[in-house]
Amino acid sequence: MSTTSQAGQRIAALLDENSFVEIGARITARATDFNLKQTETPSDGVITGYGVIDGNLVYVYSQDASVLGGSVGEMHAKKIVRLYELALKMGAPVIGLVESAGLRLQEATDALNGFGEIYRMQVEASGVVPQITAVFGTCGGGLALIPGLTDFTFMEEKSAKLFVNSPNALEGNTADKCNSASAAFQSQEAGIVDAVADEAGILSRIRELVAMLPANNEDDASYEECTDDLNRASADLANCVGDTSIALSEISDNHVFFEVKENYAKEMVTGFIKLNGVTVGAVANRTEVYDAEGNVSDKFDAVLTKNGCEKAADFVNFCDAFEIPVLSLTNVKGYEATIGAEKGMAKAAARLTAAFAGATVPKVNVIIGKAYGSAYVAMNSKAIGADITIAWPDAEVGMMDARLAAKILCDGQGADAIDACAAEYEKLQTSAESAARRGYVDEIVEAADSRKYIIGAFEMLFTKRENRPAKKHGTV
Repeated sequence: MSTTSQAGQRIAALLDENSFVEIGARITARATDFNLKQTETPSDGVITGYGVIDGNLVYVYSQDASVLGGSVGEMHAKKIVRLYELALKMGAPVIGLVESAGLRLQEATDALNGFGEIYRMQVEASGVVPQITAVFGTCGGGLALIPGLTDFTFMEEKSAKLFVNSPNALEGNTADKCNSASAAFQSQEAGIVDAVADEAGILSRIRELVAMLPANNEDDASYEECTDDLNRASADLANCVGDTSIALSEISDNHVFFEVKENYAKEMVTGFIKLNGVTVGAVANRTEVYDAEGNVSDKFDAVLTKNGCEKAADFVNFCDAFEIPVLSLTNVKGYEATIGAEKGMAKAAARLTAAFAGATVPKVNVIIGKAYGSAYVAMNSKAIGADITIAWPDAEVGMMDARLAAKILCDGQGADAIDACAAEYEKLQTSAESAARRGYVDEIVEAADSRKYIIGAFEMLFTKRENRPAKKHGTV
């Protein structure tokens, strides 16, 4: 491997020291059209091989922009396909470090066929081994499908560009007007990118993520010894109903929380925590975001949004594919009510419902605030398959807010009658206690004690097996 190339340096920084073994170092382009025979193409513009991250086997390819712009040609693509074949045989993650001019024009259909072969291998690997892409330079056109087909995507904050059509190719747009190729746009608006950072930060975060994930869908190596108190109480947890990213950090072993798609649909939190050393996927509604100084930087209604549902559905599907248990923190009272949201709300909420209902991994739901109507049902409720449902004492579970229900039930009556009806409705229909009496809540626990009860639930569910009707796959 060329340690002088930036592509080689990235691999060296990503992997454990001296662990990388290169495969196909002597491969060069076979094409001769347009004087390619006279052009040196060392490794054909991509370094491929394997190494370890904290002792975990991974396969890595890193595109070399110093060789024909890192463009994808026939042999370049064959090297990546070969890497995927090995990863599937061995059951280990694939990490792609991308910086490429895209399709190699001199190789035309050979290069185009190479794109297709990479796509095919990514689809075959989907749900079998984790796939991670980091974009450091240009990733445009057909190459943009590669991060779209992977499980997690990282993007360098300043120089990286990710696009199908460049900003200037969009009618009425320029890069100055809306830089749709930027890391900010792709992470905040498109929702493709999980995290944005500088180059060193990206490589560090990939190492963190690999340590959290199983190696493949059968051989789970994501367990570690827990050094935290399993019964640790958190007096501050009750104050974290708004910003559930903080709540998840409080619940997790040693406060470890790896958030994914952190800049997209912030009203829905997704990420990985550790509970008694086991990786657990977490999904949570959020109504507030606190900044580093402890100030509220964003506020949201306690509703499901189209983007939030899609973000959570994709995450739950990943967890289910890789046998990662799922924890949900529910605080939702309905759906986003705007014309824009309505265009895709029903389908997005259906996808979320299908993701939770279809997942056969252990599923625990904690109702931390409001849980109203069909939005609550979609958020991993017992009705659609949650194995254990826990509620905090002041949680509200029911059709709607008690006072709103009283106004409907006591229409035309005085304020005193409405107040009395609201109090009775709350006691009989919307309290955590009333839901528990009907069997929709298994345990009511103090917020501070949530960690030990959640750990206990997942330990009980460790050997869960669930039979479903035989089918090729669902269609939602």
